Amino acid sequence: MKIRILMAVAIVTISLTSCKKFLTEQPYSFLTPSNFYKNQGDAVAALNGVFSTMQPQTFYQRTVYIVSDNASDLMYAAPGSSTDRNSLTNHTFAAVNGEIGNWYINDYKMIKNANDVIKYVPPISMDPVEKANIIGNARFLRALGYFNLLTAFGEVPLITEPVTATSPDLYPKKASLAALYDQVVADLQYAEANCYAEKNITAGNKGRVSSGAASGLLAKVLLTRAKSGAAKATDSQDALAECNKVINDASYSLLANYASIFSSDNKYNKEIVFAVRFGTAPNVGNIILRMFYPTVLGGYGSFFAQNNFFNNGFPDGDRDIRKTYSISNQAVDNKGVTQTVTPFIYKFRDSQWKQDNNSRSDWFVLRLAEIYLLQSEAMNNINPADPDKFNGINIVRARAGLSLPTDQLNITNTPTPDAFIDALLAERARELCGEGQRRWDLLRLGRLKAAMAKVSVTVDDNHLLFPIPQSEQDANPNF
Repeated sequence: MKIRILMAVAIVTISLTSCKKFLTEQPYSFLTPSNFYKNQGDAVAALNGVFSTMQPQTFYQRTVYIVSDNASDLMYAAPGSSTDRNSLTNHTFAAVNGEIGNWYINDYKMIKNANDVIKYVPPISMDPVEKANIIGNARFLRALGYFNLLTAFGEVPLITEPVTATSPDLYPKKASLAALYDQVVADLQYAEANCYAEKNITAGNKGRVSSGAASGLLAKVLLTRAKSGAAKATDSQDALAECNKVINDASYSLLANYASIFSSDNKYNKEIVFAVRFGTAPNVGNIILRMFYPTVLGGYGSFFAQNNFFNNGFPDGDRDIRKTYSISNQAVDNKGVTQTVTPFIYKFRDSQWKQDNNSRSDWFVLRLAEIYLLQSEAMNNINPADPDKFNGINIVRARAGLSLPTDQLNITNTPTPDAFIDALLAERARELCGEGQRRWDLLRLGRLKAAMAKVSVTVDDNHLLFPIPQSEQDANPNF
């Protein structure tokens, strides 16, 4: 052993004393901005690097619903789950919560990669329309990252340039909500103007950001800002205009069959405005079926639907096809026997899933049904007395099988703006359960405390927003 150690030391000594020339050679195998961003292929590869940040389990494959629906009145982590998950369910989370850390860190990873594209692609000599489209995609993803952060954490640092060793401020301070929203809006407006329309995205590039996706996310951002301390007088009117752009775009339409939206055999259907895409090997698969399904179906049974939502969330009962499709307390085992189980979210399906970790299920960030619901929300903000504000909700309800006049919402059963918000939130829960929207909806519309009280969870003011992760507080003296 001593001989081996001495030989190793000798080799290192020789290398250090006689190979100075080697040590000073250029590391051509390392990718840096100066030797990478040379052509259109490099720009596309860099953009792929932004999209790939969305696929880990600690981001849009799992954490997305742990910090949203699991931290709401729709879903809860199984008893005996990790402290991180259970504390989000119970609103006892602290700055050391690992899932909160995942959400914060992965959003900034996406922002970091987007910043690189936005900075280094413009000088490349390439087709100018494609260049603007690539930058527009990156700016959309940066906007999405910052929107995730400001809705979850409030004020956070705003970083729009690549961070290097020579960056002037390695310990950024928090930006104001107004500055964060202004950046998100500016990025989405650029994406809206420069990303390809959905109809012009080639088959091989499906999954990229469309101008319609930028319009849809911008509508949601504006409606969220309208309820914040950074609100601008025109936010709701501007949001309505963005909703109408998407609704009037023939590239998008509600599918007649609700179930077909979520089938992995029907990817890229016309209801999906933007999604994080998953697939089978060698593509990245999605663990969501394993997480949501009970053990009888080959899942882990990691998350369940709240009993209050299962029992009371669908007042029209089985006439509402979303009740029978999206949520269930019945499961057929591999012997064909139906068993009663704890209610679970059942809306994501994959006919090729083999009960392993990976399914082909995509994660929907925006779909057209939500745009219709946002349209109704915007109209209520603008003029609560406008009966047309029910149109968007009623279109969504009609697709769910509630098309009889007695099923339609109307101004008589929601006589006040507050009553309308309650009805809207109930409709969003029925339509979007399990899609990672609920916590942010309740926060935006001021109902988180009241909703959680119905599932016996008390939320104090310190738990309306997530804390900046402890590791970030320790590393940055400005926190």
